[in-house]
Amino acid sequence: MLTIRVVLHKIAFQYYPLDRNPHSNPFLVSWWPLALGDPVLFHVSLQTACLDEEFFGQKGFQTSEQLMSDSVVLLRRKVQHVSLAMQDSTINSVITLATIEYGKGNIETAQMHVAGAKRLINMRGGLQAVMQTSPLTARMVSWVSMLIIGIPQFDTQDDQGNGDGVSPIPEWSIPQTAHPSALSEADLDPEIWNVFSRLYGIFQRAKCTPLPLLRLHALTCFVVHRLLTPAEPPSALPDCVRCAMVLYMLILQGPIYYPHAAIMHNTTAQLVTQLQDGARLRASSPLELWLVAVGLVASHGTPFNKLLQEEARVQSTFLGLHTWNETSVLIKSVLWLEAPRTEVVFQSHWDMALGHDCQLVTFGSVQTAPFNDGQEASIDFQTETEHE
Repeated sequence: MLTIRVVLHKIAFQYYPLDRNPHSNPFLVSWWPLALGDPVLFHVSLQTACLDEEFFGQKGFQTSEQLMSDSVVLLRRKVQHVSLAMQDSTINSVITLATIEYGKGNIETAQMHVAGAKRLINMRGGLQAVMQTSPLTARMVSWVSMLIIGIPQFDTQDDQGNGDGVSPIPEWSIPQTAHPSALSEADLDPEIWNVFSRLYGIFQRAKCTPLPLLRLHALTCFVVHRLLTPAEPPSALPDCVRCAMVLYMLILQGPIYYPHAAIMHNTTAQLVTQLQDGARLRASSPLELWLVAVGLVASHGTPFNKLLQEEARVQSTFLGLHTWNETSVLIKSVLWLEAPRTEVVFQSHWDMALGHDCQLVTFGSVQTAPFNDGQEASIDFQTETEHE
């Protein structure tokens, strides 16, 4: 039986694992109160949890299909009134329907809902206007629409937070006091260097003042929107760094709202292609180790993993590295956010690539931002004993 308790748990903690506190989780303090007063969002919320239950129950989707039918009828009535169509609850409903249809393989219908959500955002005056009333709605629409379409659907603000679009976190504009040693401005295209150097500074400051998970999500959303589709094709090295930064941010954050496997896979493919094409132009170095390590974790369960395991062995042999402890010192000098749970995953992938007898640790099916935040329930680790 699908109880309200089950609905709330799935929506609040499974699809939005950034905040495990029931008194501050935005799905509990913002989304659900809206749903209780809005029939469309209420039906969509029930449908989201119900679909999940029916999927694992493997007894068909009769209830969720009925809820979908009811949701669409109610939504069509509501959007006939402009003032109701622009409500946060309406936008939440439309983008959630998009994820449901996308998950069922109805790509065109999902894309239609994304287009509808974007129109509603524009009617409201842009993404930042929605951000003022519901940060959850603004972040969810920008992130989910990108996952479904495959490319960002909204611009980003500039480095100082001006203009409309996905906004940077406050730390983004803090003057740099620490500068990367593995790369210089001359090595990268201006936009890629800008992101790399600012991330480096943010991660260095996070050693003293850790980034809250919600802040990490906002940072990931901004960086991925900035980097996923470059204005001009970069050369091999800058593009390797671009792809690796996207992948590293996705790894750090974990899936939010909906799995990002497609973007992860496509970006990993780009990284591997550039690594192979530019191999003769690059010497073994901390940067090369970092690129391979990020690709190794991102490629778990894909055909690219074997290639990256071999590259890890080649780099380790050339540099005389035998253990993760030796290797990690070099990798962390490039671009690294201290997150113990993340390092366990990186270490297990690297050690297994080198042929060490160890268990492969992955983020489980319910992936979350892998930080040691004192909330054990927010992490679902899995171990594998066989080579991939």
